[in-house]
Amino acid sequence: MAKSMTKSQIADYMAQKTGLTKKAAVQMMDDFAALAYREAKNVFTVPGIGKLVLANRKARMGRNPQTGEPIKIPAKRVVKFRVAKVAKDAILGKK
Repeated sequence: MAKSMTKSQIADYMAQKTGLTKKAAVQMMDDFAALAYREAKNVFTVPGIGKLVLANRKARMGRNPQTGEPIKIPAKRVVKFRVAKVAKDAILGKK
């Protein structure tokens, strides 16, 4: 399995493609991430990639894997990422 790109490698690639400095590319990535975190309370969409959405997860019964004892898992809010159809088709290929 191939290694995933590091933040530094992504910044270097973006700097070369846009003509920015690597430092400016890193700052742009950090600002984009901060914007996504702040706006995820509504829904944050990255066109062509997907969107961050908040979901409410119901309380449920689970099991302790060590003892097998039933435990109650409380309800909570979670962040989910939904991949866009365009991204799925580009990565997996159209059927």
